[in-house]
Amino acid sequence: MQFFNTFRGRLLLILAILLVTTLGVQYYLNLRTQRENNDLREAQARALVAGITLGFRSIPLEDLRVKDLFDETDQTYFDAATKQRIRDILIIDSNWQVIDSLSPDYLPTYDDNDNVSYKKLSELTDLPPLMEGSRLGGDLKNFPNQQTALNKNISDEAHAIPLETSLGRYYVMVILRNEKSEAAWRAAQPLIFTLGILLVSTLITFLLVWRFARPIADLSNAAREVAEGNLSVRVPDGERHDEMGRLALNFNEMASELEKTRDLQTQLQQAEKSAVVGRLGSAIAHEIRNPLNYINLTLDHLRSKYAPVDEERRTTFDTLTAQLKAEVARINRQISDFLNYSRPTKANLRPIEARKVIEDSLRIAEAEAADKNVTISIVEHENTPKVLGDPEFLRSVFNNLFINAVQAMESDGGNLTVKIYADDNGDCVNFDVTDTGNGIMEENLANIFEPYFSTKETGTGLGLAIVQKIVDIHHGSISVESEPGKGTKFTVRLQRSETSV
Repeated sequence: MQFFNTFRGRLLLILAILLVTTLGVQYYLNLRTQRENNDLREAQARALVAGITLGFRSIPLEDLRVKDLFDETDQTYFDAATKQRIRDILIIDSNWQVIDSLSPDYLPTYDDNDNVSYKKLSELTDLPPLMEGSRLGGDLKNFPNQQTALNKNISDEAHAIPLETSLGRYYVMVILRNEKSEAAWRAAQPLIFTLGILLVSTLITFLLVWRFARPIADLSNAAREVAEGNLSVRVPDGERHDEMGRLALNFNEMASELEKTRDLQTQLQQAEKSAVVGRLGSAIAHEIRNPLNYINLTLDHLRSKYAPVDEERRTTFDTLTAQLKAEVARINRQISDFLNYSRPTKANLRPIEARKVIEDSLRIAEAEAADKNVTISIVEHENTPKVLGDPEFLRSVFNNLFINAVQAMESDGGNLTVKIYADDNGDCVNFDVTDTGNGIMEENLANIFEPYFSTKETGTGLGLAIVQKIVDIHHGSISVESEPGKGTKFTVRLQRSETSV
Protein backbone atom coordinates (compact mmCIF):
# COMPACT_ATOMS: atom_id res chain seq x y z
CA MET A 1 0.00 0.00 0.00
CA GLN A 2 2.97 2.30 0.46
CA PHE A 3 3.50 2.28 -3.31
CA PHE A 4 0.03 3.72 -3.98
CA ASN A 5 0.82 6.72 -1.78
CA THR A 6 3.46 7.82 -4.31
CA PHE A 7 2.89 9.92 -7.41
CA ARG A 8 3.81 7.00 -9.65
CA GLY A 9 1.49 4.63 -7.83
CA ARG A 10 -1.51 6.95 -8.06
CA LEU A 11 -0.92 7.68 -11.72
CA LEU A 12 -0.61 3.98 -12.53
CA LEU A 13 -3.72 3.24 -10.46
CA ILE A 14 -5.71 5.80 -12.48
CA LEU A 15 -4.51 4.20 -15.72
CA ALA A 16 -5.45 0.75 -14.42
CA ILE A 17 -8.95 1.98 -13.53
CA LEU A 18 -9.32 3.50 -17.01
CA LEU A 19 -8.21 0.22 -18.55
CA VAL A 20 -10.71 -1.85 -16.54
CA THR A 21 -13.50 0.63 -17.28
CA THR A 22 -12.74 0.59 -21.00
CA LEU A 23 -12.71 -3.20 -21.09
CA GLY A 24 -15.95 -3.35 -19.09
CA VAL A 25 -17.75 -0.99 -21.47
CA GLN A 26 -16.39 -2.87 -24.48
CA TYR A 27 -17.50 -6.19 -22.98
CA TYR A 28 -20.99 -4.83 -22.29
CA LEU A 29 -21.33 -3.57 -25.87
CA ASN A 30 -20.09 -6.88 -27.26
CA LEU A 31 -22.50 -8.75 -25.00
CA ARG A 32 -25.41 -6.72 -26.32
CA THR A 33 -24.26 -7.38 -29.87
CA GLN A 34 -23.99 -11.08 -29.08
CA ARG A 35 -27.55 -11.16 -27.75
CA GLU A 36 -28.82 -9.39 -30.86
CA ASN A 37 -26.91 -11.85 -33.02
CA ASN A 38 -28.44 -14.78 -31.12
CA ASP A 39 -31.94 -13.38 -31.60
CA LEU A 40 -31.24 -12.82 -35.30
CA ARG A 41 -29.82 -16.30 -35.63
CA GLU A 42 -32.87 -17.89 -34.00
CA ALA A 43 -35.14 -15.90 -36.31
CA GLN A 44 -33.08 -17.08 -39.28
CA ALA A 45 -33.37 -20.68 -38.04
CA ARG A 46 -37.14 -20.42 -37.81
CA ALA A 47 -37.31 -18.88 -41.25
CA LEU A 48 -35.07 -21.63 -42.63
CA VAL A 49 -37.19 -24.39 -41.14
CA ALA A 50 -40.37 -22.74 -42.36
CA GLY A 51 -38.91 -22.37 -45.85
CA ILE A 52 -37.91 -26.04 -45.94
CA THR A 53 -41.33 -27.11 -44.77
CA LEU A 54 -43.11 -24.99 -47.39
CA GLY A 55 -40.82 -26.43 -50.03
CA PHE A 56 -41.62 -29.98 -48.98
CA ARG A 57 -45.36 -29.27 -49.00
CA SER A 58 -45.13 -28.37 -52.66
CA ILE A 59 -43.64 -31.78 -53.56
CA PRO A 60 -45.86 -34.90 -53.86
CA LEU A 61 -45.20 -37.20 -50.95
CA GLU A 62 -44.45 -40.25 -53.15
CA ASP A 63 -41.74 -38.23 -54.96
CA LEU A 64 -40.11 -36.87 -51.80
CA ARG A 65 -36.52 -38.04 -51.42
CA VAL A 66 -34.61 -35.82 -49.02
CA LYS A 67 -31.10 -36.86 -50.01
CA ASP A 68 -31.76 -36.61 -53.73
CA LEU A 69 -33.36 -33.26 -53.22
CA PHE A 70 -30.50 -32.08 -50.95
CA ASP A 71 -27.70 -33.24 -53.27
CA GLU A 72 -29.30 -32.28 -56.59
CA THR A 73 -27.13 -29.77 -58.39
CA ASP A 74 -29.90 -27.74 -59.99
CA GLN A 75 -32.15 -27.63 -56.91
CA THR A 76 -33.13 -24.22 -55.55
CA TYR A 77 -34.18 -25.19 -52.05
CA PHE A 78 -30.79 -25.30 -50.40
CA ASP A 79 -27.95 -22.92 -51.12
CA ALA A 80 -24.39 -23.48 -49.88
CA ALA A 81 -24.90 -21.59 -46.61
CA THR A 82 -28.09 -23.54 -45.89
CA LYS A 83 -26.40 -26.87 -46.56
CA GLN A 84 -23.62 -25.89 -44.19
CA ARG A 85 -26.16 -25.14 -41.49
CA ILE A 86 -28.30 -28.30 -41.89
CA ARG A 87 -27.05 -31.46 -40.19
CA ASP A 88 -30.03 -33.73 -40.96
CA ILE A 89 -33.61 -33.74 -42.20
CA LEU A 90 -35.98 -36.48 -41.03
CA ILE A 91 -39.38 -37.30 -42.51
CA ILE A 92 -41.68 -38.88 -39.89
CA ASP A 93 -44.94 -40.52 -40.95
CA SER A 94 -48.23 -40.71 -39.06
CA ASN A 95 -47.08 -43.91 -37.31
CA TRP A 96 -44.09 -42.10 -35.88
CA GLN A 97 -41.64 -43.91 -38.12
CA VAL A 98 -38.68 -42.32 -39.89
CA ILE A 99 -39.28 -42.91 -43.58
CA ASP A 100 -36.47 -40.73 -44.92
CA SER A 101 -33.33 -38.99 -43.66
CA LEU A 102 -30.06 -37.49 -44.79
CA SER A 103 -28.29 -39.74 -42.30
CA PRO A 104 -27.97 -43.43 -43.30
CA ASP A 105 -28.31 -44.38 -39.64
CA TYR A 106 -31.96 -43.37 -39.64
CA LEU A 107 -32.97 -44.72 -43.08
CA PRO A 108 -35.27 -47.75 -43.42
CA THR A 109 -33.58 -51.15 -43.86
CA TYR A 110 -34.56 -54.13 -46.02
CA ASP A 111 -34.18 -57.84 -45.32
CA ASP A 112 -33.58 -60.64 -47.79
CA ASN A 113 -37.29 -60.77 -48.62
CA ASP A 114 -37.38 -57.02 -49.32
CA ASN A 115 -39.40 -56.43 -46.22
CA VAL A 116 -38.84 -52.87 -45.05
CA SER A 117 -38.08 -51.97 -41.43
CA TYR A 118 -38.46 -48.41 -40.22
CA LYS A 119 -36.77 -46.69 -37.30
CA LYS A 120 -39.18 -45.65 -34.61
CA LEU A 121 -38.91 -42.04 -33.54
CA SER A 122 -38.97 -43.15 -29.92
CA GLU A 123 -35.80 -45.19 -30.56
CA LEU A 124 -33.77 -42.17 -31.56
CA THR A 125 -32.26 -41.14 -28.24
CA ASP A 126 -29.34 -39.18 -29.70
CA LEU A 127 -31.39 -36.38 -31.18
CA PRO A 128 -30.56 -32.79 -30.15
CA PRO A 129 -33.03 -30.79 -28.03
CA LEU A 130 -36.37 -29.96 -29.64
CA MET A 131 -36.94 -26.24 -29.95
CA GLU A 132 -40.39 -24.66 -29.50
CA GLY A 133 -41.96 -28.04 -28.79
CA SER A 134 -44.98 -26.47 -27.12
CA ARG A 135 -46.43 -25.66 -30.57
CA LEU A 136 -46.87 -29.39 -31.28
CA GLY A 137 -49.65 -29.82 -28.70
CA GLY A 138 -50.46 -33.43 -27.83
CA ASP A 139 -47.97 -34.82 -30.38
CA LEU A 140 -45.08 -33.55 -28.24
CA LYS A 141 -45.19 -36.68 -26.10
CA ASN A 142 -44.03 -38.79 -29.05
CA PHE A 143 -40.75 -36.91 -29.42
CA PRO A 144 -37.93 -38.41 -27.32
CA ASN A 145 -36.00 -35.13 -27.44
CA GLN A 146 -38.75 -33.02 -25.98
CA GLN A 147 -36.81 -32.52 -22.69
CA THR A 148 -33.74 -30.39 -23.20
CA ALA A 149 -32.23 -31.57 -19.89
CA LEU A 150 -31.72 -35.05 -21.34
CA ASN A 151 -29.46 -33.70 -24.05
CA LYS A 152 -27.21 -31.24 -22.28
CA ASN A 153 -24.14 -32.66 -23.98
CA ILE A 154 -25.58 -32.03 -27.48
CA SER A 155 -24.99 -28.56 -28.83
CA ASP A 156 -27.19 -28.81 -31.97
CA GLU A 157 -30.94 -28.10 -32.07
CA ALA A 158 -33.99 -29.73 -33.68
CA HIS A 159 -37.13 -28.15 -35.19
CA ALA A 160 -40.28 -30.15 -35.95
CA ILE A 161 -42.93 -28.88 -38.44
CA PRO A 162 -46.21 -30.82 -39.09
CA LEU A 163 -47.29 -31.64 -42.68
CA GLU A 164 -50.94 -32.50 -43.35
CA THR A 165 -51.03 -35.17 -46.06
CA SER A 166 -53.60 -37.58 -47.50
CA LEU A 167 -51.94 -40.28 -45.37
CA GLY A 168 -52.28 -38.34 -42.15
CA ARG A 169 -50.08 -35.92 -40.30
CA TYR A 170 -46.41 -36.19 -41.13
CA TYR A 171 -43.59 -34.33 -39.48
CA VAL A 172 -40.43 -32.81 -40.95
CA MET A 173 -37.69 -32.63 -38.33
CA VAL A 174 -34.82 -30.35 -39.31
CA ILE A 175 -31.64 -30.69 -37.24
CA LEU A 176 -29.47 -27.60 -37.39
CA ARG A 177 -25.89 -27.24 -36.34
CA ASN A 178 -25.63 -24.95 -33.35
CA GLU A 179 -23.16 -22.15 -34.09
CA LYS A 180 -23.53 -20.34 -30.76
CA SER A 181 -19.94 -21.07 -29.75
CA GLU A 182 -18.67 -19.78 -33.08
CA ALA A 183 -20.90 -16.76 -32.75
CA ALA A 184 -19.57 -16.19 -29.24
CA TRP A 185 -16.02 -16.44 -30.56
CA ARG A 186 -16.80 -13.95 -33.30
CA ALA A 187 -18.30 -11.64 -30.68
CA ALA A 188 -15.26 -12.07 -28.44
CA GLN A 189 -12.75 -11.40 -31.18
CA PRO A 190 -13.20 -7.60 -31.11
CA LEU A 191 -12.82 -7.69 -27.34
CA ILE A 192 -9.59 -9.68 -27.62
CA PHE A 193 -8.22 -7.34 -30.25
CA THR A 194 -9.25 -4.37 -28.16
CA LEU A 195 -7.64 -5.93 -25.08
CA GLY A 196 -4.40 -6.53 -26.97
CA ILE A 197 -4.27 -2.96 -28.23
CA LEU A 198 -5.09 -1.59 -24.79
CA LEU A 199 -2.48 -3.77 -23.12
CA VAL A 200 0.23 -2.64 -25.54
CA SER A 201 -0.77 0.99 -25.21
CA THR A 202 -1.04 0.65 -21.43
CA LEU A 203 2.41 -0.92 -21.23
CA ILE A 204 3.86 1.90 -23.29
CA THR A 205 2.02 4.41 -21.11
CA PHE A 206 3.30 2.75 -17.93
CA LEU A 207 6.86 2.91 -19.24
CA LEU A 208 6.47 6.56 -20.16
CA VAL A 209 4.88 7.36 -16.81
CA TRP A 210 7.65 5.51 -14.99
CA ARG A 211 10.29 7.37 -16.96
CA PHE A 212 8.53 10.69 -16.49
CA ALA A 213 8.07 10.16 -12.76
CA ARG A 214 11.59 8.83 -12.13
CA PRO A 215 13.20 12.31 -11.84
CA ILE A 216 10.53 13.26 -9.31
CA ALA A 217 11.29 10.14 -7.27
CA ASP A 218 15.03 10.85 -7.53
CA LEU A 219 14.49 14.41 -6.35
CA SER A 220 12.35 13.20 -3.46
CA ASN A 221 14.99 10.68 -2.36
CA ALA A 222 17.78 13.23 -2.73
CA ALA A 223 15.83 15.82 -0.72
CA ARG A 224 15.29 13.26 2.05
CA GLU A 225 19.01 12.46 2.16
CA VAL A 226 19.86 16.17 2.29
CA ALA A 227 17.43 16.56 5.19
CA GLU A 228 19.23 13.68 6.94
CA GLY A 229 22.57 15.46 6.52
CA ASN A 230 24.01 13.82 3.40
CA LEU A 231 24.94 16.87 1.35
CA SER A 232 27.08 14.90 -1.09
CA VAL A 233 24.03 13.39 -2.81
CA ARG A 234 23.39 14.41 -6.44
CA VAL A 235 20.41 13.87 -8.75
CA PRO A 236 21.53 11.95 -11.87
CA ASP A 237 19.24 13.83 -14.31
CA GLY A 238 21.30 16.99 -14.56
CA GLU A 239 22.13 16.32 -18.23
CA ARG A 240 18.51 16.60 -19.37
CA HIS A 241 17.46 19.79 -21.15
CA ASP A 242 13.80 19.93 -20.13
CA GLU A 243 12.19 21.37 -17.00
CA MET A 244 13.07 18.30 -14.95
CA GLY A 245 16.68 18.57 -16.06
CA ARG A 246 16.84 22.22 -15.01
CA LEU A 247 15.22 21.35 -11.68
CA ALA A 248 17.75 18.58 -11.10
CA LEU A 249 20.61 20.91 -12.06
CA ASN A 250 19.38 23.57 -9.63
CA PHE A 251 19.04 20.96 -6.90
CA ASN A 252 22.58 19.73 -7.47
CA GLU A 253 23.91 23.29 -7.36
CA MET A 254 22.00 23.91 -4.13
CA ALA A 255 23.40 20.72 -2.56
CA SER A 256 26.90 21.65 -3.66
CA GLU A 257 26.64 25.11 -2.14
CA LEU A 258 25.22 23.66 1.09
CA GLU A 259 28.13 21.21 1.22
CA LYS A 260 30.64 24.03 0.74
CA THR A 261 28.88 26.07 3.41
CA ARG A 262 28.97 23.16 5.84
CA ASP A 263 32.69 22.62 5.18
CA LEU A 264 33.36 26.29 5.76
CA GLN A 265 31.35 26.20 8.99
CA THR A 266 33.31 23.15 10.12
CA GLN A 267 36.58 24.87 9.38
CA LEU A 268 35.37 28.01 11.16
CA GLN A 269 34.32 26.00 14.21
CA GLN A 270 37.67 24.22 14.18
CA ALA A 271 39.47 27.53 13.96
CA GLU A 272 37.39 28.93 16.82
CA LYS A 273 38.15 25.85 18.91
CA SER A 274 41.83 26.19 18.13
CA ALA A 275 41.78 29.87 19.08
CA VAL A 276 40.01 29.11 22.35
CA VAL A 277 42.40 26.28 23.10
CA GLY A 278 45.35 28.51 22.26
CA ARG A 279 44.26 31.22 24.65
CA LEU A 280 43.37 28.69 27.31
CA GLY A 281 46.64 26.84 26.83
CA SER A 282 48.67 30.00 27.15
CA ALA A 283 46.84 30.95 30.33
CA ILE A 284 47.26 27.45 31.76
CA ALA A 285 50.95 27.38 30.87
CA HIS A 286 51.50 30.73 32.55
CA GLU A 287 49.33 30.27 35.64
CA ILE A 288 49.73 26.56 36.38
CA ARG A 289 53.07 25.31 35.12
CA ASN A 290 55.16 27.39 37.51
CA PRO A 291 53.31 26.06 40.60
CA LEU A 292 53.50 22.56 39.13
CA ASN A 293 57.26 22.82 38.73
CA TYR A 294 57.56 24.07 42.34
CA ILE A 295 55.38 21.16 43.56
CA ASN A 296 57.44 18.68 41.60
CA LEU A 297 60.76 20.02 42.96
CA THR A 298 59.35 20.08 46.48
CA LEU A 299 58.31 16.45 46.21
CA ASP A 300 61.83 15.51 45.11
CA HIS A 301 63.25 17.47 48.07
CA LEU A 302 60.88 15.75 50.50
CA ARG A 303 61.79 12.32 49.16
CA SER A 304 65.51 12.97 49.49
CA LYS A 305 65.64 14.91 52.82
CA TYR A 306 62.61 13.92 54.87
CA ALA A 307 62.00 10.28 54.09
CA PRO A 308 61.22 8.26 57.28
CA VAL A 309 63.88 5.96 58.64
CA ASP A 310 61.40 3.13 59.36
CA GLU A 311 61.26 0.81 56.32
CA GLU A 312 57.49 0.31 56.33
CA ARG A 313 56.74 4.01 56.75
CA ARG A 314 59.38 4.86 54.13
CA THR A 315 57.63 2.59 51.62
CA THR A 316 54.30 4.28 52.25
CA PHE A 317 55.97 7.70 52.00
CA ASP A 318 57.58 6.84 48.65
CA THR A 319 54.29 5.49 47.29
CA LEU A 320 52.35 8.61 48.20
CA THR A 321 54.98 11.00 46.83
CA ALA A 322 55.22 8.93 43.62
CA GLN A 323 51.46 9.20 43.21
CA LEU A 324 51.64 12.95 43.70
CA LYS A 325 54.42 13.23 41.09
CA ALA A 326 52.33 11.09 38.69
CA GLU A 327 49.35 13.42 39.09
CA VAL A 328 51.61 16.44 38.55
CA ALA A 329 52.97 14.79 35.41
CA ARG A 330 49.43 14.06 34.19
CA ILE A 331 48.40 17.70 34.65
CA ASN A 332 51.58 18.85 32.95
CA ARG A 333 50.89 16.46 30.02
CA GLN A 334 47.38 17.86 29.62
CA ILE A 335 48.82 21.34 29.48
CA SER A 336 51.24 20.19 26.80
CA ASP A 337 48.34 18.68 24.85
CA PHE A 338 46.54 22.03 24.86
CA LEU A 339 49.64 23.83 23.70
CA ASN A 340 50.59 21.29 21.05
CA TYR A 341 47.10 21.29 19.53
CA SER A 342 46.64 25.06 19.49
CA ARG A 343 50.04 26.23 18.32
CA PRO A 344 50.89 26.38 14.62
CA THR A 345 53.20 23.53 13.84
CA LYS A 346 55.93 23.25 11.27
CA ALA A 347 57.73 19.93 11.08
CA ASN A 348 61.43 19.54 10.33
CA LEU A 349 61.21 16.46 8.12
CA ARG A 350 64.35 14.39 7.64
CA PRO A 351 65.25 10.71 7.22
CA ILE A 352 65.12 8.85 10.54
CA GLU A 353 65.25 5.24 11.68
CA ALA A 354 61.76 3.85 12.19
CA ARG A 355 62.73 1.54 15.05
CA LYS A 356 64.58 4.29 16.95
CA VAL A 357 61.42 6.43 17.09
CA ILE A 358 59.50 3.50 18.54
CA GLU A 359 62.14 2.66 21.15
CA ASP A 360 62.36 6.29 22.31
CA SER A 361 58.58 6.51 22.73
CA LEU A 362 58.23 3.17 24.54
CA ARG A 363 60.33 4.39 27.46
CA ILE A 364 57.53 6.66 28.64
CA ALA A 365 55.12 3.72 28.88
CA GLU A 366 57.49 1.09 30.27
CA ALA A 367 56.93 1.92 33.95
CA GLU A 368 53.13 1.78 33.77
CA ALA A 369 53.34 -1.33 31.57
CA ALA A 370 55.48 -3.07 34.19
CA ASP A 371 52.97 -2.21 36.94
CA LYS A 372 50.16 -3.77 34.87
CA ASN A 373 52.19 -6.82 33.76
CA VAL A 374 51.92 -5.72 30.12
CA THR A 375 54.38 -7.43 27.78
CA ILE A 376 55.85 -5.13 25.10
CA SER A 377 57.32 -6.52 21.90
CA ILE A 378 58.68 -4.97 18.69
CA VAL A 379 58.57 -6.81 15.36
CA GLU A 380 60.53 -5.21 12.53
CA HIS A 381 60.73 -6.68 9.05
CA GLU A 382 64.06 -6.90 7.31
CA ASN A 383 65.21 -4.06 5.09
CA THR A 384 62.64 -1.66 6.47
CA PRO A 385 63.43 1.75 4.93
CA LYS A 386 63.86 4.97 6.83
CA VAL A 387 60.88 7.29 7.20
CA LEU A 388 60.66 10.99 6.44
CA GLY A 389 59.65 12.69 9.67
CA ASP A 390 60.30 14.95 12.61
CA PRO A 391 61.57 12.88 15.59
CA GLU A 392 59.99 15.11 18.24
CA PHE A 393 56.60 15.13 16.57
CA LEU A 394 56.63 11.40 15.88
CA ARG A 395 57.63 10.74 19.50
CA SER A 396 54.47 12.62 20.52
CA VAL A 397 52.41 10.44 18.16
CA PHE A 398 53.66 7.14 19.53
CA ASN A 399 53.72 8.40 23.12
CA ASN A 400 49.95 8.91 22.92
CA LEU A 401 49.34 5.57 21.21
CA PHE A 402 51.48 3.59 23.69
CA ILE A 403 50.04 5.29 26.78
CA ASN A 404 46.47 4.72 25.52
CA ALA A 405 47.27 1.08 24.78
CA VAL A 406 48.67 0.41 28.26
CA GLN A 407 45.81 2.25 29.98
CA ALA A 408 43.28 0.20 27.97
CA MET A 409 44.51 -3.04 29.59
CA GLU A 410 43.50 -4.27 33.02
CA SER A 411 45.89 -4.80 35.90
CA ASP A 412 46.09 -8.53 35.22
CA GLY A 413 48.27 -7.89 32.18
CA GLY A 414 48.17 -8.02 28.40
CA ASN A 415 50.29 -7.61 25.28
CA LEU A 416 51.42 -4.50 23.43
CA THR A 417 52.90 -5.32 20.04
CA VAL A 418 54.51 -2.88 17.60
CA LYS A 419 55.02 -4.15 14.06
CA ILE A 420 57.18 -2.16 11.59
CA TYR A 421 57.17 -3.08 7.91
CA ALA A 422 57.27 -1.58 4.42
CA ASP A 423 54.00 -1.13 2.56
CA ASP A 424 53.23 -3.44 -0.37
CA ASN A 425 53.94 -0.74 -2.94
CA GLY A 426 57.11 0.36 -1.11
CA ASP A 427 56.08 4.02 -0.82
CA CYS A 428 55.27 3.98 2.89
CA VAL A 429 56.35 2.40 6.16
CA ASN A 430 53.58 1.01 8.33
CA PHE A 431 53.51 0.99 12.13
CA ASP A 432 50.92 -1.37 13.65
CA VAL A 433 50.30 -0.70 17.35
CA THR A 434 48.20 -3.58 18.68
CA ASP A 435 46.98 -4.12 22.25
CA THR A 436 44.81 -6.73 23.96
CA GLY A 437 42.85 -4.19 25.98
CA ASN A 438 39.18 -3.35 26.35
CA GLY A 439 38.71 -2.20 22.75
CA ILE A 440 36.60 0.68 21.44
CA MET A 441 32.84 0.59 20.93
CA GLU A 442 31.81 0.67 17.28
CA GLU A 443 29.77 3.86 17.70
CA ASN A 444 32.86 5.67 19.04
CA LEU A 445 35.30 4.69 16.27
CA ALA A 446 34.21 7.51 13.96
CA ASN A 447 34.83 10.17 16.65
CA ILE A 448 38.06 9.16 18.37
CA PHE A 449 40.18 11.59 16.34
CA GLU A 450 37.83 14.51 17.04
CA PRO A 451 39.15 17.11 19.52
CA TYR A 452 37.63 16.97 23.03
CA PHE A 453 36.13 13.53 22.41
CA SER A 454 37.23 11.06 25.07
CA THR A 455 35.90 7.87 26.64
CA LYS A 456 38.04 8.39 29.76
CA GLU A 457 36.67 10.26 32.75
CA THR A 458 39.91 12.23 33.13
CA GLY A 459 40.81 12.58 29.46
CA THR A 460 40.98 15.89 27.61
CA GLY A 461 40.13 14.37 24.23
CA LEU A 462 43.16 15.97 22.59
CA GLY A 463 45.63 13.09 22.49
CA LEU A 464 44.40 11.36 19.33
CA ALA A 465 43.46 14.70 17.78
CA ILE A 466 47.13 15.72 18.13
CA VAL A 467 48.16 12.37 16.65
CA GLN A 468 45.92 12.97 13.63
CA LYS A 469 47.25 16.50 13.20
CA ILE A 470 50.91 15.40 13.31
CA VAL A 471 50.29 12.51 10.90
CA ASP A 472 48.63 14.93 8.48
CA ILE A 473 51.66 17.25 8.70
CA HIS A 474 53.82 14.27 7.70
CA HIS A 475 51.50 13.59 4.71
CA GLY A 476 50.68 10.18 6.17
CA SER A 477 47.54 8.47 7.39
CA ILE A 478 46.24 6.68 10.46
CA SER A 479 43.47 4.09 10.76
CA VAL A 480 42.00 2.07 13.59
CA GLU A 481 40.45 -1.37 13.98
CA SER A 482 38.91 -2.46 17.25
CA GLU A 483 36.66 -5.10 18.75
CA PRO A 484 35.24 -4.56 22.26
CA GLY A 485 36.76 -6.96 24.75
CA LYS A 486 39.52 -8.15 22.39
CA GLY A 487 41.72 -5.15 21.70
CA THR A 488 42.59 -2.36 19.27
CA LYS A 489 45.03 -1.88 16.40
CA PHE A 490 46.20 1.52 15.17
CA THR A 491 48.04 1.62 11.84
CA VAL A 492 50.22 4.68 11.11
CA ARG A 493 51.49 5.07 7.53
CA LEU A 494 54.43 7.41 6.99
CA GLN A 495 56.26 8.25 3.78
CA ARG A 496 59.56 6.48 3.31
CA SER A 497 62.75 8.43 2.84
CA GLU A 498 64.42 8.50 -0.56
CA THR A 499 67.78 7.67 0.99
CA SER A 500 68.93 4.06 1.16
CA VAL A 501 68.21 1.78 4.08
